Amino acid sequence: MSPQPASRKNTDNSGDLRKRVLDILRKRAPLDKIEISKALNLHPSHRSRLRELLVAMEKDGSIARVRKDRYVLPSEADLVTGVIQFHPSGSAHILSETQGQADLFVSAENTWTGMHGDRVVARISSTAGNTDRWQSGPPQKRQGRVIRILERANLTIVGTIQQSKNFHYVVADDPRFVHNLYVSAPTPPLYCKPGDKVVARLDAWPSRHINPEGTIIEVLGTTGTPGVDMLSIIRKHRLPVEFPPEVIKEASDIPSKIPDAELKRREDLRGRMIITIDPDDAKDYDDAIEVQRTSKGWSVGIHIADVSHYVLPKSELDKEAVSRGNSVYLVDRVVPMLPEVLSNGICSLKPDEDRLAFSVMAELTKQGKIHSVRFAKTVIRSAARLTYKQAYALLKDAPNTPVAERVHTAWELAAILRKNRFTRGSLDLDFPEIKVWLDENGKPIKLEKIENDPSHQLIEEFMLLANECVAREIHIKRQPSIYRVHETPDPDRLNEFRDLAIGHGIQIGDLNNRDELQRLLARVKGTPEEAAMKIGLLKSLKRARYATEPLGHYGLAKKDYTHFTSPIRRYADLIVHRSLEHLIGRTKVGPSSQDLGKIADHISTTERVAAEAEKESVRCKKLEYFNDQITHRKGQTFKAVIMDVRNFGFFVELPDYLISGLVHVSSLDDDFYIHDAVLNRIVGRRTRRIFKVGDELDVVVARVDTFKHQIDFRMAGKIRGRDK
Repeated sequence: MSPQPASRKNTDNSGDLRKRVLDILRKRAPLDKIEISKALNLHPSHRSRLRELLVAMEKDGSIARVRKDRYVLPSEADLVTGVIQFHPSGSAHILSETQGQADLFVSAENTWTGMHGDRVVARISSTAGNTDRWQSGPPQKRQGRVIRILERANLTIVGTIQQSKNFHYVVADDPRFVHNLYVSAPTPPLYCKPGDKVVARLDAWPSRHINPEGTIIEVLGTTGTPGVDMLSIIRKHRLPVEFPPEVIKEASDIPSKIPDAELKRREDLRGRMIITIDPDDAKDYDDAIEVQRTSKGWSVGIHIADVSHYVLPKSELDKEAVSRGNSVYLVDRVVPMLPEVLSNGICSLKPDEDRLAFSVMAELTKQGKIHSVRFAKTVIRSAARLTYKQAYALLKDAPNTPVAERVHTAWELAAILRKNRFTRGSLDLDFPEIKVWLDENGKPIKLEKIENDPSHQLIEEFMLLANECVAREIHIKRQPSIYRVHETPDPDRLNEFRDLAIGHGIQIGDLNNRDELQRLLARVKGTPEEAAMKIGLLKSLKRARYATEPLGHYGLAKKDYTHFTSPIRRYADLIVHRSLEHLIGRTKVGPSSQDLGKIADHISTTERVAAEAEKESVRCKKLEYFNDQITHRKGQTFKAVIMDVRNFGFFVELPDYLISGLVHVSSLDDDFYIHDAVLNRIVGRRTRRIFKVGDELDVVVARVDTFKHQIDFRMAGKIRGRDK
């Protein structure tokens, strides 16, 4: 073969070709594929590679395709690439993928055929000060319109099938999908009747001005049948249910007993007073602790299940684990990252059984400062398994057993660590949670509020300590790994939150000052506004994610932070274990930096999906619990607090159940109430009764809308607002 011209050499290098494409488009865009090929003087044998590269570059947002299939640089054409996030109103925001670039607001009429979670390209249509007649929403925000769908997040829709006179259609469970999906009349073997839950595949959808069409591919069952609601959530979020046969086989081949040869290779801690503290219904125990006083301060052992010993890189178990990314904890079941033989078996740190662990041993001063840290592969035998409730009960009384003494000692140090953390600027963003108890048919029978009491805080502080120690080690040694990062928030978002706080009557300073932010959280603690303020603040902060660089953790006020303590349920922790294994000389090869970026992005996504599914499952059962009040006419009275006041009524939260709803002004039939927007209250015209933020009242359930996930309440008994 004759040699290629000098101008054409190295074109087989995709990195070099990518750079040349970007250089050409920076100078001469817009260009189509043929024009780009000519400008690069490519040999014909390389044109297919160029076509593949252009597709890949468009998909990753490096370039954008505009009219007549011409390519440009997004920044040069006022284009934004990112994931579109819809609001129930139909409007959306596009989360920009460009570092430092603000999100883009998209009004409902400009979303084209975008769906929640899609990667899209949008053109910026207005910015601050623009008075374009098409502009809607906050005028200070950049706005745009979607011009192309790069990648669909959802090719299936989960919903309820309905029938009109001439059509069958599916009403999506997700209220952010506002269109009805037209389908053919159901026939065997996928026959279903109106009201049944189904999964439908979305067909091509060319225009927002016509309803999308699809095909039913699975019938889940009748709405209200036990288990159908959770199955709908599983299908909606595309959660994997069964493990592939090859994964099950690989897991079953793992010995249920630790070989003697492996025990000899490890530091033996089986004679130590090591304990686990977990939720009442926990089945997998992946962390254990041991805390003792020393003459110089404290000695701490944090022992984490050594999952990396069993799940080897590139194995079938590993491939499935990285695909799942994490376990998902729904109300009635767990969708695990690893098969049960591992997660609930050999990897779980059960009491009185030998288990392999990866241990962080730290010596701390009396003031809680780290003096020294070492890491070791160990074998442990947990001396006791405590629930949070049991541990809390021990803390409330004087210690009278060895286990109780260890719990008290651990809390003494945890309290010091917690105080130090908040002194350094950590933000108190803890929320209580609701545990839903179900009967044997999956019906909710009890909602239990779980507070972040000292037993939870105790474990939290030692997990934070281990995560920070490991992150610092892999950072200092420059070992490729994954970090848990929470970047500094945008000043504009904090300023918006400040306006929200002032609207609630809270006078505060510059929230870009961390001390001022801490003062705000301390000021609202224990007040009716606490939940609203914390939720508002969380929306103003950036979302925590995984990254290959230690970008710091804003919320925890930590420079180096990672996830190390839950390898049974998080793939990130498994990666970090492998990185640390390599550092201490237990493996010859650590994780490859070449793969870590994609893994970090992937598990950040699976984490968000899991969080949405878990939250939705709890919300679903809460709604079912309150709907039971109506269907069985129970008429139970609930304590509520007014969180916000509008001209159509006021929103209340039930603090014992952590759920909110609306008391519509029409249900206040003792008077005609007028909205006072300045003081954020409503006032009775005749009685002068006042309802405002912070007022406590008793309510009963009036209506439950399971589709919109909304509850309406009405006042219980006689209306008794606060007099002026």
